[in-house]
Amino acid sequence: MNIAGRQFDDDRTYIMGILNVTPDSFSDGGKYNTLDSAIAHVSEMINEGAAIIDVGGESTRPGYTLISDAEEIDRVCPVIERIRADFDIPISIDTYKSRVAKYALNAGAHIVNDIWGFKYDKDMPALVKERDAWCVLMHNREEADYKDFIPDMLEDLWASVKLAKDAGIDDSKIILDPGVGFGKTYENNLSAIKHVSEIKKLGYPVLLATSRKSVIGLTLDLPKDQREEGTIATTVFGVLEGCRFVRVHDVAANKRAIDMTEAFMRSE
Repeated sequence: MNIAGRQFDDDRTYIMGILNVTPDSFSDGGKYNTLDSAIAHVSEMINEGAAIIDVGGESTRPGYTLISDAEEIDRVCPVIERIRADFDIPISIDTYKSRVAKYALNAGAHIVNDIWGFKYDKDMPALVKERDAWCVLMHNREEADYKDFIPDMLEDLWASVKLAKDAGIDDSKIILDPGVGFGKTYENNLSAIKHVSEIKKLGYPVLLATSRKSVIGLTLDLPKDQREEGTIATTVFGVLEGCRFVRVHDVAANKRAIDMTEAFMRSE
């Protein structure tokens, strides 16, 4: 897979570094919501090994408050423009709104990371196709109501893939995400991680995004600022199961874990 001139090999796992330019993100709200602090953090994440920067302007934590398209655009676009000007790295926009995505792509983003897998905004697939962008299609539901969780999750993801393909988006530009923490119970979240290789069988690269999420907090009985080791455990599991990308806050520690895991996987 080649994204914005950067090659992502099939047998490696790469880090998508999280940049929340919001005052209310569940984990790091307000830390990077000025342009200077955001760009300084991007530089830090790149130096630590991030291969993609994912910019989000609206918190999607449980119980989040919707903001207007205009406010989200005002938060993300200046940051994306500066990242594009200062660094040579693929940029992802974390949004499910086509108007926000349009402005973010205009500002220099390469990837649309949609937490609703193209099911929220009917104009999103055509926009991604028109702009020849890449997309991350995440699994999500309004309610955690499943007959048989893994088959249902796979069916939902395939419906998102169909929306992309019907719009003419090439297979090489599609990435899938199990949506840990979205539309799932605690048990569903554990199962989504455990069976992430089933998503890979759909034929697309998989992004695993578990960083500091509630499934880790509930398992280890830890607050959000003490979930680094739990996140690393999921990252290692993701590498072993063939995930192409992991989306994390703590880049350096997860990069070391990936490098170590890949080293013994390559050994004879």
